[in-house]
Amino acid sequence: MGKYFGTDGFRGEANIGLTAENAFKVGKFLGWYLGEKRRREGLNDPPRVVIGKDTRRSSYMFEFSLIAGLTASGADAYMLHVTTTPSVSYITRVDDFDCGIMISASHNPYFYNGIKLLNGRGEKMDDDTLDLIEDFLDGEVKVFGQTLKEVPYAFKSDIGKTVDYASGRNRYIAYLISLGIYSFRGMRVGLDCANGSAWNIAKCVFEALGAKVYVINASPDGLNINDNAGSTHIEGLQKLVLDEKLDVGFAYDGDADRCLAVDDKGQVVDGDKILYIYARYMKARGKLVTNKIVTTVMSNIGLYKALDELGIEYARTDVGDRFVYEYMAKNGNRLGGEQSGHIIFSKYSSTGDGILTSLKIMEVILAAKQKLSELCAPVKIYPQLLLNIKVGDKDAALNDAEVVKAVKEVENKLGDCGRILVRGSGTEPLVRIMVEAESDDLCAACVEKVANAIRSRGYEER
Repeated sequence: MGKYFGTDGFRGEANIGLTAENAFKVGKFLGWYLGEKRRREGLNDPPRVVIGKDTRRSSYMFEFSLIAGLTASGADAYMLHVTTTPSVSYITRVDDFDCGIMISASHNPYFYNGIKLLNGRGEKMDDDTLDLIEDFLDGEVKVFGQTLKEVPYAFKSDIGKTVDYASGRNRYIAYLISLGIYSFRGMRVGLDCANGSAWNIAKCVFEALGAKVYVINASPDGLNINDNAGSTHIEGLQKLVLDEKLDVGFAYDGDADRCLAVDDKGQVVDGDKILYIYARYMKARGKLVTNKIVTTVMSNIGLYKALDELGIEYARTDVGDRFVYEYMAKNGNRLGGEQSGHIIFSKYSSTGDGILTSLKIMEVILAAKQKLSELCAPVKIYPQLLLNIKVGDKDAALNDAEVVKAVKEVENKLGDCGRILVRGSGTEPLVRIMVEAESDDLCAACVEKVANAIRSRGYEER
């Protein structure tokens, strides 16, 4: 993780942690760097970069700044406008773009934003390229055998152009519809679009497949993205499912790369349960290549016990869909994801895709002729408590001797009947303390012990 780019892009509060000038410089360096790479490969046409954004008010500012930088250094910028992160990944890959950019801060409040960079295969940008961008932002970069404080502008006909590419978003919608192998006719489905990127995509996909759709939080105004809505505030969708007696509900986050579900009883179905039901479905059909799914260290013990019953193996990676995908790509796994709802189906996508995930859940429901609550029943989730503490220095807090001692004491107390995970957030100035145990009271006591150690050492910021 670098100085600016974390596990999911360059994040920060708009015009404080992430400024319009930052965006211009990122675009300017990328436009020049991608063009120089092409020239060294004997290619004379300009690099092509496709850009999407979510519904935050500041996304327009960052879009214009990035485009200004890209075109100023000779790249052509193609605009998908408001769309989802997975759609940018898809179009980058299938239309042979040199790079994809998504402007979003995912599940964070509207006043945050971020720049996510994707390579030409639609995957998260490699660390070496991100390091070059960071060096340029800091004033000096060593690249192609030279040290540069600035990169050149393009002139005359070499200045890049902008292209309205809304058609790319429409083709992504058609792609999603094409993946529906069953008719949804007769199914009553709730969708919570978080007032974000899914607002103008998810409903038309489900209606095209025949579902009766009930939608909430699909009226973005630039300030209400994720505001008591979406996958981080799923209680609204739970109420909708119960009030309208729906078969199932799906909640997305701001850029729709994650999905959580609500079953027919109004119960939340998180990423762990989604992984379980689809892994079981794939194994029954002989489609679970390698007989292994990929999870993160945040997945619940209950998931692993349920997978053991099925004879399905699993791997654990660091938190972040980027690490899940890297493991999957290296080892040929077909299914992986996070408890938070980032689910990757590597046959169809190289990133988490919330709408695709909801379609795949529908596929299992219809194929099995069972309710979602019945499909999830074998997974007995252990009580889990997560506490986020805002700190000034994550590394110092995590490595403090008293904090380390408190963590060790909790580990000894839990033994084989639970676990503790303490880590720094990859996108925010937070230390995350997560405990799984046999009871809620034990979880709370263990979390508080470590939290008190962090606070007593003066690391917490309010």
